[in-house]
Amino acid sequence: MDDIRTSDMMICAMSRLIQNGNTVFHGVSSHMPLIAVLLAKRLHAPNAVHLNIPGGVDPSPKKLQKYTSAGKELLDQSCSYFPLAEVFDLSMRGDLDVAFLSGIQFDRYGNVNASVIGDYHKPKVRMPGGAGSAVLIPTAKRAIIWRTKHDKRTFVDSVDFVTTRGNIDRIVTPLCVFQYEEGRLKLDTIHPSSSLEEVIANTSFPVEYNEIRYTKEPTKEEMMMLRKIDPNDYRNIEF
Repeated sequence: MDDIRTSDMMICAMSRLIQNGNTVFHGVSSHMPLIAVLLAKRLHAPNAVHLNIPGGVDPSPKKLQKYTSAGKELLDQSCSYFPLAEVFDLSMRGDLDVAFLSGIQFDRYGNVNASVIGDYHKPKVRMPGGAGSAVLIPTAKRAIIWRTKHDKRTFVDSVDFVTTRGNIDRIVTPLCVFQYEEGRLKLDTIHPSSSLEEVIANTSFPVEYNEIRYTKEPTKEEMMMLRKIDPNDYRNIEF
């Protein structure tokens, strides 16, 4: 389909990683994972349990907010309440199946930097820091990262600071999906709009893969549901 955009491809790839019955959490400023969870629950994972920052369980928001994925509609239009502190406890007990998180830099060994660019004590840029990711990435069963930039400054030989490390299931980017396997990132699938050459050209570390596979394009059903869930196109807000 000609009208498929990078945001649509990424969200559908993220949504398909959610299995029926999974307990799934996403944070603030996370429109793409929020919509991916709502899409999964509408199509292939109706019994997934949706948790979020406000504490709403399985919300059915009639309208998404433009500037946050942690608005009161995720609590007001939910079936129960499960506060954020309990989400961390759930994860540390080994009962959180999926946590959607992000960062600024990643290296081949699964190290994630969400803290600084440059020297920690005299950084060029100081970022928000680990927040929930420092707890959730090591403890969730599957940490799924999304990042809307894929370039050599993002996928680096060595991160400037290790905010957290390891236990990453996938990293979904505008070009591809990486999978964490045998202690390092390997290429899982390449989006049809990209190529192996483009992924290699935009990644600082050597790109390893077992075979060349391509991400499945969003189906007509997925695209129709995306437009229904997100008629204001907030899923594209990060691009």
